[in-house]
Amino acid sequence: MDLTVNGLSLHVVDEGADQGVEKGDGSPVLLLHGFPDSSALWRHQIPALVAAGHRVIAPDLRGFGAGDRPEGVASYAIHELVGDAVGILDALGVERAAVVGHDWGAAVGWALASFQPQRVSRYVALSVGHPADYFAELRQRELSWYTLLFQFEGAEEWLRRDGWHLLRTGFGGATDIERYVADLDRPGALTAALNYYRANIRPESLAGVPGPALPPVTCPVLGVWSDGDVACGEAQMLASQRQVAGPWRYHRVAGAGHWIPLDAPDELAALLVEFLGTS
Repeated sequence: MDLTVNGLSLHVVDEGADQGVEKGDGSPVLLLHGFPDSSALWRHQIPALVAAGHRVIAPDLRGFGAGDRPEGVASYAIHELVGDAVGILDALGVERAAVVGHDWGAAVGWALASFQPQRVSRYVALSVGHPADYFAELRQRELSWYTLLFQFEGAEEWLRRDGWHLLRTGFGGATDIERYVADLDRPGALTAALNYYRANIRPESLAGVPGPALPPVTCPVLGVWSDGDVACGEAQMLASQRQVAGPWRYHRVAGAGHWIPLDAPDELAALLVEFLGTS
């Protein structure tokens, strides 16, 4: 379905509501993808969560997938993205949901759980840890070289060069690489995707300047990291525990790359059903 949220048309997958799942008690689950993805990232986990009795809500975040791509870097600031998540829940009549985020969706999820705690019953962060400590370790700053590249106006040209060679070879052989290339090749899509980095990552972060201070997360949190991730190190995820005032749990996925929902679909689905419970 398409929803109008904050003046934008956003495509949203909404499954499980027709089987009598009620609001509250964590039954709804909001799935937030990252770069350069769409709601298709969750295609293996949605059926498992619905079968467990959840109402699953998976939007294409602004700039990605079938949704609108507003112009301007400021349109992709984290507070705008959190506003979209809240707007989607409001439009669907969901007062409180469990939230699962991957990559930029994880960054949005951390901010949502921090600033709108009454809307989040449980939180699962995949790959990307809390923003306050993300760049604390030198190794993470080395792995995040591309975030500095993305700040430059020429990044669009560099990424498209030689048949998208950098994207195809620099991110660990993503399963959905052909879909990513096709999506980003649409008018305005690549700039919209890069604007996530331009709006929310300060270049000085790569010099170790601390990230933004957020209110502590009070709901139960599960951090998930995979040992084949070429973009996100383990230390930044483990450091997230310092920002969680509620119960914290950590799970390490062996043999998977950055895109855990695609590289370890069954393991992740079982983990989510177990952590989020059944309805």
